[in-house]
Amino acid sequence: MQPTAPQALSTLSGFETYAIPRSEALARLRLRLGGRRREIRQSFESGTLDGMQAARALSDMIDELLVGLAAYAGLPDDPQQMTFSLCATGGYGVGLLAPFSDVDLLFLTEDTPSAALLEKIEYVLYTLWDLGLQVGHATRSIAQCLEAASDATICTTLLDLRPIYGSRALAGELSQALHRELQGERLEKFVEARLVERGRRHHKYGDTPYLVEPNIKEGGGGLRDLQALNWIGNALLGGESETSASPDQPGRLQGLAASCLQLGQLTARETYRAHKIWRFFWTVRLHLHYTAGRAEERLTFDMQPIIGARMGYANHGRQRGVERFMRHYYLMARSVMQLTSVLQPTMLLQLQNHLHATTPRYLPGPEGFHLLNGRLTAMTSELFSNTPLNLFRLLAVASKYQLPLHPNAVQHLIRQERHIAELRGNPEAAELFLDLLCAPARIPPAQLPSASADNKTGESPHADVAAPDRKGAEPLAARPLVGTLHRHEENFWLPLLNETGLLARFLPDWSRVMGQTQIDGYHIYTVDEHIIEGVRVLRQLEIGRMADEIPVAYTLARNLQGRRALYVAALIHDIGKGRGRDHSQLGSELAVTICAQLHLTPEETDTVSWLILHHLLLSHTAFSRDIDDPQTILDLADIIQSPERLRLLLLLTIADVRAVGPRGWNTWKATLLHRLYTRLADVLEGGQQTREDDQRVAEARAQVARALRPATSETEIGQFLKLGGPGYWLGFDAHTHVRHAHLTLAQLQHPNESGIRVDLHPLPSRGITELTVLCPDRPGVFSLIAKALAICGTSISDARIYTLSNGMALDTFWIQDQHGEAFEERAHLERLEAKIIQLLSAQNPEGGQAGPYPPLSDEDALEIAPDQTAALRRLGNVQVPSRVLIDNEASDKFTVVEVNGRDRPHLLFELTATLKREGVHISSAHVTTYGLRAVDVFYLHDSHGRKITAPAQIARLRESLLHVLTGPAA
Repeated sequence: MQPTAPQALSTLSGFETYAIPRSEALARLRLRLGGRRREIRQSFESGTLDGMQAARALSDMIDELLVGLAAYAGLPDDPQQMTFSLCATGGYGVGLLAPFSDVDLLFLTEDTPSAALLEKIEYVLYTLWDLGLQVGHATRSIAQCLEAASDATICTTLLDLRPIYGSRALAGELSQALHRELQGERLEKFVEARLVERGRRHHKYGDTPYLVEPNIKEGGGGLRDLQALNWIGNALLGGESETSASPDQPGRLQGLAASCLQLGQLTARETYRAHKIWRFFWTVRLHLHYTAGRAEERLTFDMQPIIGARMGYANHGRQRGVERFMRHYYLMARSVMQLTSVLQPTMLLQLQNHLHATTPRYLPGPEGFHLLNGRLTAMTSELFSNTPLNLFRLLAVASKYQLPLHPNAVQHLIRQERHIAELRGNPEAAELFLDLLCAPARIPPAQLPSASADNKTGESPHADVAAPDRKGAEPLAARPLVGTLHRHEENFWLPLLNETGLLARFLPDWSRVMGQTQIDGYHIYTVDEHIIEGVRVLRQLEIGRMADEIPVAYTLARNLQGRRALYVAALIHDIGKGRGRDHSQLGSELAVTICAQLHLTPEETDTVSWLILHHLLLSHTAFSRDIDDPQTILDLADIIQSPERLRLLLLLTIADVRAVGPRGWNTWKATLLHRLYTRLADVLEGGQQTREDDQRVAEARAQVARALRPATSETEIGQFLKLGGPGYWLGFDAHTHVRHAHLTLAQLQHPNESGIRVDLHPLPSRGITELTVLCPDRPGVFSLIAKALAICGTSISDARIYTLSNGMALDTFWIQDQHGEAFEERAHLERLEAKIIQLLSAQNPEGGQAGPYPPLSDEDALEIAPDQTAALRRLGNVQVPSRVLIDNEASDKFTVVEVNGRDRPHLLFELTATLKREGVHISSAHVTTYGLRAVDVFYLHDSHGRKITAPAQIARLRESLLHVLTGPAA
């Protein structure tokens, strides 16, 4: 309980002792703390202190406060008596504190605390809370601490124990007792728990450090990974508690604990790099806290340019300051992963030796390498420095014999990567590299067909060489480096080549895209990670995964003639990004040089260059053009010309789109690409696909008929089957057709007064909701639906218009909520349906109104969820050029208008309302969003069904649409 009498403020934070009321004392303390915080912030932001020094100053400030409070509260401070110690734990225990981080405290007692002692502890805590500090605390005896330390998280916080006030000897006794407990099996369990926790943390915050909005504390390659090294090192070698070491020792201040440095396995360069990384991350973290005004650990798009500017990253040439800053961040994160890959094997071998009193035994392995615990490695680094080709050979042998790499083999790759530059242009090195790049994905044993008669065991042909001991648990020291560079699927070497630095040394142009961010709200990875993900998708397509939406992709991938060219094209398709030119054009030119270095044939080089030049062609056409328009297909066929190139381009397109991120791909996009591919194949292969399309239309109709029987009469089935043209039947799957059938037949058989029916079908597994609206067709219907969607806070990912033969409009939208997820809450769905019906019913189709529908009113705007554009607001500083293209050559029947600009919730409504005001009619609309950038394409005709050709009308239309993109609402 709190003391209630007026309190005297002792010598605390510079104040002299005199009696004042508690409220005034707290006010003075707040003033003093606020002033000290401002001084630290000003020193940090002026560059007098770096992030780590400022964090140390903040920690010292809290130390001073706690010492004064504890002394005034009368907590024991007799060095001769081991009765009480006030200790810092966790991150605060290290002596570094971020501006808005929690203050973790342990009130350590010799025995069960008395009521009087607890009252004094409560006084300290209440005062801290009244001062606005976030405090984590526990009051325990040594015995209670040791019991609680059976939990790995609590044990971890105690490893960073630091006494602030009271008996240092008591705190020292706890540290010694804790390390006596951390022996044998318990030590092994603790280390394993920390490794498992790191893997889970990486999975939660992104399995890669190369996310475009990384978490600098918890994400891969962040601060927590460095701390994890310290915890494991302290547990193994007895720690470095404040009771036995100065808080100013270099190890504690620079980031790597002395226990890690004592292992003696870091080179001087690696130690220097570790210190530099630690300072960089703490500087970024403090800028992030101060800028956000809270404990923000995610480096979001809106924060990146601010923090980059604060840290002095200015524009340089064509590269913006924010891009330079983020590239530096990703290279630092990669260094953390490398450092972990260097230190962790040494730590775990130390653990194995400690537990089993054994030293590692190297056994002869295949082709001049060695085995350690059944994993491939080399005994000395000279094997690589003397013969750099062995850097590639190591991986090739691992692939050939299906051997896992030992963690210390990764150490060798990291430390010797500079020697790979000697192999540029070397034919043998090029062949090994291409073999590694094109190594096929391995199907997990559970998916393999039964063993043949020649191999009834189903084991690897080199099982006698490869297999570690399977009789017991694999030694901890030999397990893969969870959460480090060894984080990808078996036999996929590209991530390891990238993260060890081998790839950039071997292909110098690769270094230009390493760590290059993509600030567009669309890609979720850096350029290099996006490319690697694309290659991974290709591998998966070859074994039948990821080909569910386009089954033909599996068949194509299994029967390729230009497989090597396809993989090289996938590797360098974005190599031209970030250089101020069209990256497809530049990448096509760079490909000629890179292919020569890799000793590809002239035919392969030509194919690679062509694929890179046109790698956006299919996706751009499928997602933003009417692929039922014959002119569209003929124009593409003129560019592609070859059926083999079409097959390669389709596979590259699928890999590229899927590699954008989990929401870059959906069934609708798969359907569009498949339809486009079949139409192009028809032209390029002499018309065979036309019959296939006719057959697919017949099959789609037959499927719907079967699904509707026997609940639906044959007359009703016949009515529905006559409503849609071929484009409709090829545009949806059977389940969607059946839903449409129920919707249209319900209106035909039981017409409601409004004539409007709405179907909402959430697809949470795909992060999207499909909305279908059936209503009488008339000008402006599409625009009104778009208005309803804007009011209800949805984001439109795609939209299609169909007019059925009975004069009803069947408009389909694919929508998401403001968080990029499926729109699926019942209340939200009901509100959206009601809003659509309200807006469509309010318009009188016979009223003859020629003007536009009214814009969003203030009342409408209030209905829009305030946080629906959170992601777009984070990107508010990013410029998106506005452009309107009007093309009368792309289609025989329609004027094609492509609108490019910054996306916002009500953009589609404003565009379609403008088109109605201009007196043009929409035949089809193709709405695509690439993060920040909206690409909306409309196929238009005038009131007589003709193209818009009058120059004055075209100019007015362009000006009106540009005004929507650039006007005040934008």
